Amino acid sequence: MTVRIVSLLPSATEIIARLGLAESLVGRSNECTYPSEVQSLPVVTAARIDPRQLDSIEIDRQVRESIADGRSLYAVDAALIDELRPDVIVTQDLCAVCAVSSGELGSACPVGATVISLDPGTLEEVAASIETLAARLGVAERGRDVAAEMRATIDDVRRSTQAALDAGARRPRVFVAEWIDPPFVPGHWLPGMIEAAGGEALLAEPGRPSHPTTWDDIAAADPELLVIAPCGFDAPEAARRAAHLDLEGIAPNARVVVVDGDAYYSRPGPRLADGVRQLGHLLHPDAIPDPALPLIELRPALARA
Repeated sequence: MTVRIVSLLPSATEIIARLGLAESLVGRSNECTYPSEVQSLPVVTAARIDPRQLDSIEIDRQVRESIADGRSLYAVDAALIDELRPDVIVTQDLCAVCAVSSGELGSACPVGATVISLDPGTLEEVAASIETLAARLGVAERGRDVAAEMRATIDDVRRSTQAALDAGARRPRVFVAEWIDPPFVPGHWLPGMIEAAGGEALLAEPGRPSHPTTWDDIAAADPELLVIAPCGFDAPEAARRAAHLDLEGIAPNARVVVVDGDAYYSRPGPRLADGVRQLGHLLHPDAIPDPALPLIELRPALARA
């Protein structure tokens, strides 16, 4: 019997598709847009804050006020979920901003439906969450294959960059901004991505949630590579939102690039391995081939004496 799945988590939707179960999906959140075939599915949640109409600092303000007041950032269509009759609902408790949490489902969870919460905090935990979800959905072997592919890609980058380091290369100082106004430090799996790519993660919080800092603190840390990767935005939109930044003031000695943070950095799924490859190429281009992911150069690397 085919399992009917509603995914409220973009990374879970991506994982489910990679497991070969896209046809089992019967509903999704408004943010579950990858892969493209899921976009025709019924949408069962909507964000109460529309980021398209607001600048970054206003989004941050409204999010903080909502969380402080105990208000959910998402509206859940309980009637539609009930009509879809899911056997499984996949959600998360990792971040109140990123998706509906299991505690917010309340009466929206039909009787008999199983709720699976995915809450990885590190790269290895992301790979393990793929295996966990696959096992719960009855395709454990496929889950092991997808997780193994992710681990292998990351390990290949780590070995290549370590060889470069052993041969005399340096670990460049890297800051990855998970938000712009205010800037957020790299948390959860991002410090591990930077380390695997052969960089030194500045102001990082490995395995812990990202949190705001200041551009002055970033300037004091003196990054050699500044990566603009705000959660929820692709590279063109992130570049548009970063256009006002005083690069000379906040990162006077850094190469500054904008990447697709939504797809390859902030979403805990298999494509994090591609983000590691992109970082590896940015930091050690002779060791890691260019994976040709979206990239907008705001300022090239500076010549060094």
